[in-house]
Amino acid sequence: MSDDELATLVLDETRDRMDKAVDHTRGEFAAVRSGRATAALVEHLRVDIYGSEVELRTVAGLSVPEPRMLVISPYDKSTVPAIEKAIRTSDLGINPSNDGTVIRLTFPPLTEERRRELVKVVRHKAEEGRVAVRNLRRTARHELEGFEHDGAISADELERQERELDKLTHDMVTAVDKLLAHKEQELLEI
Repeated sequence: MSDDELATLVLDETRDRMDKAVDHTRGEFAAVRSGRATAALVEHLRVDIYGSEVELRTVAGLSVPEPRMLVISPYDKSTVPAIEKAIRTSDLGINPSNDGTVIRLTFPPLTEERRRELVKVVRHKAEEGRVAVRNLRRTARHELEGFEHDGAISADELERQERELDKLTHDMVTAVDKLLAHKEQELLEI
């Protein structure tokens, strides 16, 4: 493997990891309730069914017929009470209603105070995403410096790869910032 290929491989792996960090942040944002119904709020909820805990999305269909309503359609009607219990004990703060076959969750509008609290939560999650990206940059930089120290790449190549790594990091942090701006706008929207 040549010098360029070695350094490029490190950058490609780092890019993949940074993409995953940004995707993770996007998923964290989706799980924050914004007054609108979304399946992401409950799909990973753990439900105790058949003697084991499973994710809600594996035992029920989720749909959003209206902006403030989420409908959960269990594949097996006998699981309705267990799903209802899981929702009640979760931190959603929503009281489910069921008609024996489906469970409906109606999301009330958020208060101004709650919106401000949620903005703080998403800002914290965004900062965690940025820190994860920066940690990946640091790890890649150490790897590249190790290659230069071992003589696998030249000092000029190290400098070029570090500039590319900094640009990649900047792009990923900008992506997290855009996600944050979108989520804040969604939360503050009445």
